[in-house]
Amino acid sequence: MSQAINPQRRRFLGIAGGILAASRFGLIGSARAQSASPVVKAGHTTIGPVKQIKAGVLDTGYVEMGPASGPAVVLLHGWPYDIHSYADVAPALAEAGYRVIVPHLRGYGSTRFLSSDTKRSGQPVAVAADIIALMDALKIEKAVLGGYDWGARTANIMAVLWPERCKAMVSVSGYLIGSQAAGKMPLPPKAELQWWYQFYFATERGREGYAKNRHDFNKLIWQLASPQWKFDDATYDRSAAAFENPDHVDIVIHNYRWRLGLAEGEAKYDAFEKALAQAPVIAIPTITMEGDANGAPHPEPAAYAKKFSGHYEHRQLPGSIGHNLPQEAPQAFTQAIIDVSKI
Repeated sequence: MSQAINPQRRRFLGIAGGILAASRFGLIGSARAQSASPVVKAGHTTIGPVKQIKAGVLDTGYVEMGPASGPAVVLLHGWPYDIHSYADVAPALAEAGYRVIVPHLRGYGSTRFLSSDTKRSGQPVAVAADIIALMDALKIEKAVLGGYDWGARTANIMAVLWPERCKAMVSVSGYLIGSQAAGKMPLPPKAELQWWYQFYFATERGREGYAKNRHDFNKLIWQLASPQWKFDDATYDRSAAAFENPDHVDIVIHNYRWRLGLAEGEAKYDAFEKALAQAPVIAIPTITMEGDANGAPHPEPAAYAKKFSGHYEHRQLPGSIGHNLPQEAPQAFTQAIIDVSKI
């Protein structure tokens, strides 16, 4: 691991820097003129080849595209999706001169734990730490982050805890940092209904049901989260292969149980969790995005606009775009990455 990144002291300084920046919250920046639109060739059926690298507690599977000397972009997928969400975005960014990294998160695809003794944790801060470790292993000092769902949550956490590693960010559905305390607070009935699977996963029946039926379960989530997206079986099955990871069920179940305070996190992250529980403002340049047909639980843009203190812009996408925005609207997502990287 590179000498500039590993010390715990630097990580705590990163937290302090992020929270200090939050205290200087000012006016939200107005949208800047967009650069020329990149050429995005839609319809890629594969993304790869997948490489492996030891990073932190993982042997991480990832795709790398573009020149090694280009500005780094790390693209993060969500649940229940995989790296194919960026099958069109990644090559377009590579063609534009970026060094693009698309990792399988823990519990997905070819990513594996190096030790059988490591806790199969889905704690969001642990996932964020994985990506910092991956950047260390790849000798990436600073990167533009892009993500949706778990990927956006991961990028948000990185921007707060390790702001010196994050140049800018594209975050679908905005500000997604949470805490166990917040997760214990009841929501209005309609909002609770949207989280039905979280309550299902809180039961042992839910664990067993997900393990037995994960292919069909996750296909249902795709349909509910993107009700207007007419994906075919081949498109879904390419991503579904990533759910056969031996740790996938444990990671997913722990993630949702942790959010409700039903599962413990790792003690080594306690200080980070205290900082995140304050819902600190994110200081790095950010573009948030939302599709007009997102069927998954998500906050309204007005609810999180003030959680960004640097240059900030929100882009609302028409065209029946659902939850998996990078795969459903790759042109718009690619443009957002390019635009935020130039701020």
